[in-house]
Amino acid sequence: MKHYSLSVLAACGVLASVPAAAADADLQVLREEIAQMKKSYEQRIDALEKRLANAESTAARAAPPVDAAPAVARGAAAANSFNPDISLILQGTMTKMQRDPASWTLQGFVPAGEPEEVGPPRRKGLSLGESELVLSANVDPNFRGYLNLALAPDNTLAVEEAYFQTLGLGNGLTLKGGRFLSGIGYQNDQHPHGWDFADAPLAYAAFFGNRLTAEGLQLKWLAPTDAWIELGLEAGRDSGFPGSDRNKNGSALGAVFARTGGDVGVSSSWRAGLSAVGTHPVDRGYAQTDTTGNANTVAFSGNSRTVGADFVWKWAPDGNPNERNFKVQAEAFHRVESGDLSCVDTAGAGAGRCGAGISNSYSATQSGFYVQGVYQFMPRWRVGYRYDRLDSGNASIGLVNSGALTAADLPQFAAWKPRRDTVMIDYASSEFARLRFQFARDASRGPGLTDNQFWLQYVMSIGAHGAHAF
Repeated sequence: MKHYSLSVLAACGVLASVPAAAADADLQVLREEIAQMKKSYEQRIDALEKRLANAESTAARAAPPVDAAPAVARGAAAANSFNPDISLILQGTMTKMQRDPASWTLQGFVPAGEPEEVGPPRRKGLSLGESELVLSANVDPNFRGYLNLALAPDNTLAVEEAYFQTLGLGNGLTLKGGRFLSGIGYQNDQHPHGWDFADAPLAYAAFFGNRLTAEGLQLKWLAPTDAWIELGLEAGRDSGFPGSDRNKNGSALGAVFARTGGDVGVSSSWRAGLSAVGTHPVDRGYAQTDTTGNANTVAFSGNSRTVGADFVWKWAPDGNPNERNFKVQAEAFHRVESGDLSCVDTAGAGAGRCGAGISNSYSATQSGFYVQGVYQFMPRWRVGYRYDRLDSGNASIGLVNSGALTAADLPQFAAWKPRRDTVMIDYASSEFARLRFQFARDASRGPGLTDNQFWLQYVMSIGAHGAHAF
């Protein structure tokens, strides 16, 4: 199809405007000029179309077939098709304890000092903390995968978390499956490098062995309301404290939680929550020595129910936390356990008070709480104080009530109200590095066994690491 310039159209317009009475000579001149312009533009358009056709033909000959791409290039593309976010968290402590940390125990609460990471470090001096290697990536538009490998101070490597999580499930729902830190409470689903103090509160040590890990499914629902409201439900194995590892089908651990929060003006925000955990430990035991000096194994089997409440308040001038900010954090827990308590001599029948094995009823109601405040008084510098308090209650022990054993044969069950006061100051050279000094006066071991504890801690973050939750 031929294309004509605006000049040709303009000329036609001029021709149409010439009056019918115009001289034939003038009309003939105009017709000839239009014909010449038309011929000239047609020649130029033909030349341009030929140049375009030649250029397209040359490009087609130069481009190789799609399947002819070098194998090296195809391999490089395939290798880069999986690009997870990778981060490494390095932690370590230098501690000085007044008492031997290897003998630490939480008086009145069992199991005694289990799992191993509960309480202060198990050795004096320099100790590698819980360093973490984290990998996470979207599996596809529907799922995301997460893996957290933890290197413990005893040089063991463990899978702390390994789960999938749905993306865009809709209706405010999110499903998580695998091994994950439970969503109960406030601090439980935070990793140690995100804590404001070098160790966990005593309440977490007593009721969850520092933190509760679930192996199963978690379903969360975010309510479609102006106020922030989130509900959660979990079900799975109870292989970790306060449960026990046992061979059983189905779910033995259940947890529920609900939380809400909001803003107060432009400078403050808050969050509050309630949670409950139920599990069924079988032979959840610990080792001890009775009044004859013989080693025994004491184990609990039955029901364990824990309920908790948490509250957090954050303040920053005009909502900007970079210069100054303050956070108050508090949690309280109440646990009821009932079932059977058994005792067996490690060396066999007749070696000690428990012989080949005896058992009877057991029940206990225990509680505890902590409250802490952390104030950033200038950029990069923070100070904090935490108060811990527990109440072991008075357990009803059938083995003692029946006269089979004396209270002295089960020293771990002696009633006590552990407490601890902790202060800290830390410095963050950037958002990736923090140095902390901490001092604690720990009265959790029992009467007359107060321990003064000094900590120096470093926390370093390398790689891509997501922001922490509220």
